[in-house]
Order: sequence, then C-alpha cells, then structure tokens
Amino acid sequence: MKTSAEKIACLTAYDASFARLEDEAGVDFLLVGDSLGMVLQGSDTTLKVTMADMIYHTRLVSAVTTRAIIVSDMPFMSYNTPAQALGNAGRLITEGGAQMVKLEGGSELTETIKLITQHGIPVCGHLGLTPQSIHKIGGYRVQARSNEAAKKLKEDAVALQQAGAECLVLECVPAALAADITRALEIPVIGIGAGTDCDGQVLVVYDMLGITARQPKFSKNFLTGKESVADALRTYVEDVKNKTFPAAIHTYD
Repeated sequence: MKTSAEKIACLTAYDASFARLEDEAGVDFLLVGDSLGMVLQGSDTTLKVTMADMIYHTRLVSAVTTRAIIVSDMPFMSYNTPAQALGNAGRLITEGGAQMVKLEGGSELTETIKLITQHGIPVCGHLGLTPQSIHKIGGYRVQARSNEAAKKLKEDAVALQQAGAECLVLECVPAALAADITRALEIPVIGIGAGTDCDGQVLVVYDMLGITARQPKFSKNFLTGKESVADALRTYVEDVKNKTFPAAIHTYD
C-alpha cells in the first residue's frame, strides 16, 4: 500500500462488536491498544494495563476479524528485556490471536525488536508521544519540536526499521517532521496527530465517534450527521483513503 500510495486506514478495537464493524467498514489495521486503560477502564494513563488485559481484549478482536491485520500493544513493563519481550509477544500471538505487536521506544529497543522478529513475530514501532513514558516526557504534548529532538526522532525511526520493525506509528509530532520520516523509511508510517503525509492514519475509535470526554485536536467526530456507527466508520475509511482526513486543523506545526 505504501508503494502504491494507497493510504492505510487504522482504528483501535477492543471488543468483538467494534472489531466486526470496523473490519466490515474496510479498516486495514485494527489496533488493540493499551489505550483501553483510559477509554475502557477509566484510568488517567495506560500504565495500569496488564498482559492479561491485552491478551483478553486481543482475543475478543481476533475472534471475529476476517480481513484486517490485528496489531496488539505490549503493555507497560512487559518488554524490559529482550527475553521478556519475546515471551510476552509470543503470548499475544498464540493466546490473543494478534498478527503484529507494537512497542513504544527508540533505538534502545533495537536488540528487542531483532529478537522478536527473528522468531517470526512482526513488530510495529511507536515514536513521538509515547503514553507509557508519560511521567518522563511530562504530559500529553507535541514532541520533537526542537531541531535536536527532531534529529533524534528521525534517527530512532531509522534504527527501528534497521532492527526489523515492519511498521511505525508516529504520535503528536510536527507535520513536516512526520513527512520527512515517512519519505525516509521504506516501511509504512502511520500517523496520529502527525500530519497528512504519513502513509496512513490511526485514531482511538471512541474519539472518532465523539464519545470520549475531550476530543483531541488530531481527531474528528465522524458520527456527526451519520445514521449509524457503521456509517461513521465507513466515512472515516473513505476520508483517510481520499486524503481529506486529517485536515490542516488536525495537525501540528
């Protein structure tokens, strides 16, 4: 899809009902995100989500999905060492039914990614705003605005690709930087608050249906004016594919 310049439409999914609707709507990637800690469990962060939580929700999604790729987050403290990461990634595949796992972090994860991918498990990286590091980065804010931070982010992106990552999520980074990284990498780059030039887009499904407490700047309520959730999901896929979402108002300079 990257080679043919077809935009990749991604959404989070945490249960069978939403997974079925998203799959039927043409969503390409279903991300079983540790964001479930916030939107399902009511926490202020993703840090309390466990491996048991992720396996359970991934299993619900995989039970009904027939065409979309299922990507599952590895939760906080589940990949402290390469060996621990491999074991937990394997559980998400074998017990949960995931087809790819996602890890947050930069070049410090290269050995971990190499080990996981050497065992036949595809890996998606995640850079920019990394919610599992929220206490370290000081809040939910746009990342890599300085020249030094932007340089480091691009170096990390290249390092993840070289280590074997097959996809990369960029969250809340300036649009120009995201475009530069997307051009530099051979693997698909999926943006969330990362501008219009990424290879695809991902949103938290509850954000794009307008049922979270606060709508993020990078999201949009696709349920407005629609007859059903299914209509909203199809519109999201269409808008990503035809490049009308995200618009300039959903991006950061």
